[in-house]
Amino acid sequence: MTDILTGIRVVELAAWTFVPAAGAVLADWGADVIKVEHPETGDPQRGLISSGLVPGAGGVNHFIELPNRGKRSIGLDTSTPEGLELLMKLIETADVFLTNLLPDSRQRMGVDVEQVRARNPRIIYARGHGYGTKGDLANQGGFDAAAYWARGGIANAYAPDGGYPPFQRAAFGDIYGGFAIASGIVGALFKRERTGDSSVVDVSLLSSAVWQLSPDIVGAGVAGADLPMFTLDDAPNPVANLYKTRDGRFIQFVLLQADRFWADFCKRVDRPDLIDDERYANAVVRYENRIACISELRRTFESQDLAHWEEAFVGFDGVWDVVRTAHELHTDPQVLANGYLPRTRDAKGNEFALAASPVQFDESPLDLRRAPGHGEHTDELMAELGYSEDELIEFKVNGAVL
Repeated sequence: MTDILTGIRVVELAAWTFVPAAGAVLADWGADVIKVEHPETGDPQRGLISSGLVPGAGGVNHFIELPNRGKRSIGLDTSTPEGLELLMKLIETADVFLTNLLPDSRQRMGVDVEQVRARNPRIIYARGHGYGTKGDLANQGGFDAAAYWARGGIANAYAPDGGYPPFQRAAFGDIYGGFAIASGIVGALFKRERTGDSSVVDVSLLSSAVWQLSPDIVGAGVAGADLPMFTLDDAPNPVANLYKTRDGRFIQFVLLQADRFWADFCKRVDRPDLIDDERYANAVVRYENRIACISELRRTFESQDLAHWEEAFVGFDGVWDVVRTAHELHTDPQVLANGYLPRTRDAKGNEFALAASPVQFDESPLDLRRAPGHGEHTDELMAELGYSEDELIEFKVNGAVL
């Protein structure tokens, strides 16, 4: 944890990953994030591990831990008058209200902007959407595989040959979009600090995709058509490409100033004959003969194992790196040195690594706390609101709280 947002309270009425990921980032930065969950069902993502959709060694539900670490959980049935009033009592103490409820649900529940602002005029109201606040799809929900990956053009960008796009990795747009929400909230808090005015913050999965793919999208708008989409077989710069080694690993080279590095590159792959070859001697002719050049380099890299090439490129000035697996990152020395995968323990005592949100303050790695259990902090938060034990018992008997 860091103290950047110490003293800031966030009330989060959201489920799944996209919007809760924003709350996780704010908790990383020191905010007190209160996760509001239904007393009986909780966040539906809690059920993924028991359904078999999420593998969890030792019972660790990483799809709960990742977007909910560092929060406190209260079980409230906001469909009851008592539960809604308790939510509003929490909102009165908060700086931020964070939700992914659809417009109709917000109005029906009584937690839309005007209703929340009536109880706390200074609150930052932050919303995560599938498709934005306007247009025909404003009232439609969306997961990232649809709103971000598919409609946002990301999938198409990874299918240059017109075939099937690759399968989207889990929560790929959610994690990125959640960080965008957290950033917007911090900007709104800064504005409120300077001006006293509160803001409504909106981020959609679709807008996140448009920003993520903006070089392609802006370029297509300028050109009046989709930009050319190259493959690994015909990449315009053969030394800004991926190459497979004999033992099935891959190396990524990013030699954008290709002519500057070409001679040293050829020497390191033991192909000095390519340096002055008239087909490959400079970037212009390499582009014209790129398919043949890539084929030559593929044969070369496939002749040796990864370890050989790692040794060959020690001290090379050009940018390159090895394609790592997700599991390898847990032992990657650069990841470990910077504290990018801090370890924590869940309520059962299981120790595991969590991905730190990417911003560090004052060169200090984050020290993350586990995600809360369902309604774990209900009693604690009710006491903070000034309710007695007898009142708490009555709320529980009535089903308003967990």
